[in-house]
Amino acid sequence: MNQPKPLHKGATVGILSTARKISITEVQAAIALLHSWDLKVVLGTTIDLEEHQFAGDDMTRTLNFQQFLDDDHIDAIWCARGGYGTIRMIDQLDFSRFIKKPKWIIGYSDITVLHAKGQQLGFETLHATMPINVAKNTPEALESLRRVVFGESLNYTIPSVSHNKKGIAKGELIGGNLSMLYSMTGSDLSIDTKGKILFLEDLDEYLYHIDRMMMNLKRNGYFDDLAGLIIGGMTDMHDNTVPFGKNAHEIILDVTSEYDFPICFNFPAGHVDDNRALIFGKEATLHVDENVELNF
Repeated sequence: MNQPKPLHKGATVGILSTARKISITEVQAAIALLHSWDLKVVLGTTIDLEEHQFAGDDMTRTLNFQQFLDDDHIDAIWCARGGYGTIRMIDQLDFSRFIKKPKWIIGYSDITVLHAKGQQLGFETLHATMPINVAKNTPEALESLRRVVFGESLNYTIPSVSHNKKGIAKGELIGGNLSMLYSMTGSDLSIDTKGKILFLEDLDEYLYHIDRMMMNLKRNGYFDDLAGLIIGGMTDMHDNTVPFGKNAHEIILDVTSEYDFPICFNFPAGHVDDNRALIFGKEATLHVDENVELNF
């Protein structure tokens, strides 16, 4: 995979929304953070724009993202928030200039669509926190973002949990939000997991739907030749009046029980305050033992 060039002091980060609406007030903490790193900021036309729940209509969001893709003075694109909407604009985007001069595309959740596009095109993307979250993020989450965009090394060691499956995996790290990956199966953006390490996270889902989505990935062959699995935040899960009978981690262990790849749960990434940066498309080594190590 091709990696965008690291930023330097004085570089410019463009902040926009491809999905849900967001106010200027809600991005102020992110602007201050970037300024503290000696970076310049350009706000997209989608910031403070409203079309029902979206940050402007589909065409407006598409044109704003296209502008940032094509503008040589924008050195990285930081998606302001998730929600829903990126899938509605992805097919109208032209990545031809991006391919010639790639830049970091940063975000998570609904931005999984753009990560999948990066995989399709052969470019690394950055799964990391977004402006909407900066005020609540841990220092470790923000520092991990800074390290990646400035080209510094990124390695993690976290405590293991009892239901992890031990082992070592090497391969490109890919994935993102489970619901978004599920929605793209069968399309041109369905990701190739062969020999790779898959990261999954989700928010505000019913447990039976977690099971449904995991079964869908299994039936589509996502786990057949997988090297390793990392599970981030499975945050604010719901159950029905008649309980499903398993929590999210138990569901994942059940669906993947026939496979022998290592599995790490509770990795600090996703819809959690301690949302550490992950470089999608980059070769990584996952070592699950008494501790969990993820090295890029």
